[in-house]
Amino acid sequence: MRGKVGFTEDKMALLVGSLIFVLAGFNVLGVDLLGWAVKSNTWLSLDKMLSASTGAYKSLPGIASLLITYVAITGILAWAVKLLRGDVGKFIKGFTIVFFVSYLCFAAGHYAYIAVTPDKLAKAGIPWSLGLTGEAGFILALLAGIFVGNFMPGLSETLKEACRPEMFVKIAIVIMGAELGVKAADAMGLASSIIFRGLCAIVEAYLIYWTVVYYVSRKYFKFSREWAAPLASGISICGVSAAIATGGAIRARPVVPIMVSSLVVVFTCVEMLILPFVAAWFLHGEPMVAGGWMGLAVKSDGGAVASGAIADALIRAKALSVDGLKYQEGWVVMVTTTVKVFIDVFIGLWSFVLAWLWCAKIECKEGQRMNFGEVWQRFPRFVLGYILTFLLLLIVCTYSAEGMGMGKTMVGALGSLRRVFFVLTFFTIGVVSNFKKLMEEGIGKLTTVYVVCLFGFIIWVGLFISWLFFHGMLPPLATA
Repeated sequence: MRGKVGFTEDKMALLVGSLIFVLAGFNVLGVDLLGWAVKSNTWLSLDKMLSASTGAYKSLPGIASLLITYVAITGILAWAVKLLRGDVGKFIKGFTIVFFVSYLCFAAGHYAYIAVTPDKLAKAGIPWSLGLTGEAGFILALLAGIFVGNFMPGLSETLKEACRPEMFVKIAIVIMGAELGVKAADAMGLASSIIFRGLCAIVEAYLIYWTVVYYVSRKYFKFSREWAAPLASGISICGVSAAIATGGAIRARPVVPIMVSSLVVVFTCVEMLILPFVAAWFLHGEPMVAGGWMGLAVKSDGGAVASGAIADALIRAKALSVDGLKYQEGWVVMVTTTVKVFIDVFIGLWSFVLAWLWCAKIECKEGQRMNFGEVWQRFPRFVLGYILTFLLLLIVCTYSAEGMGMGKTMVGALGSLRRVFFVLTFFTIGVVSNFKKLMEEGIGKLTTVYVVCLFGFIIWVGLFISWLFFHGMLPPLATA
């Protein structure tokens, strides 16, 4: 979606995420500009449900923190929508509903009988709990979104302008870079190994996934190249972003990547509801393998990172219950995010390869030349923000003990805001997943290819590759 001066949701995610990071940076000067951000607490009584993120705002009532967060995020996103030439009035109207329903779901997921882990039952004063941690709120938000998208068409239409899951999750990932930079500084060797192995894993996955899906689509389902290439990218690489980038690279008709993207969203929901729980069931002893698997198997950015977050919470809870190991939060989702970021980086390179191939070999026209600027045009901008915030905090925190303290102060409010954008992603992914409408549009054959390829080999090859590169790696243990 392009705005007045070439703005896209990808660029706006970079801009918004970077602005939030800069505001957090004022903590280094002793000025807390974001500590009012709402935070969900584990609760038994409603008055304990919400609070401000940092101690600087401890006197601020939880409901006031929620309202301030709503006003601030609505304001900055409305500005972004204006630059994207969207309908700001409709966005604010829809986003108001999206924000409060999403966050209500997230807060509900922190109810003690849902969220408390086994080691904290006595402290919470309850005899039992599902032990899902507060990330159960993400699942509730997803289910609520699916219900709205499929059973409340009027409301779904009202929310349409506000449903921008890809932009929401990309903002969250830019913010997450800072958090992970601090975590990586605490275990530099482990973080470096994750980055290297993640790069190796996605290169191998690319070579296998794309080739096989393209071959199956052409050979057995008789799709044209115009359909087979975006389908291969959407199923095998990174869902919506890859399908759209590939469609543009080969100059496919707009309907092609749109149909493929619709399928991606539907199957992302299915994978999010299944794979994290499967991973927690038999990979709690190999948490990093589970994180890599989420990145390689779940196709959209939002779905993959969200699945990684769910798997992170479930695996930590089960490892504590079964093995007595209390892992630090965030390392499983770091593996997922690292794998996904490298995949996003490769979208640009892969689009360039396909654009060159279509121009030079398949649809070669006299006098037509490839422009190497295509690589930059296809490069996902938000990845730059993720890398920059990660590296800045990593450098600050490894420079000195004081730097580590400053880094931890900065990410206090960032973590709360990142969770807000995550839960917005979950809810809106559900809203845009209208299963009935997609079936009416006649995507049965595309669905068959997707099912055959995804469940026939992509999920299992992804698990094997993740096991190959991350087997034996474990997150650091929590000190408290």
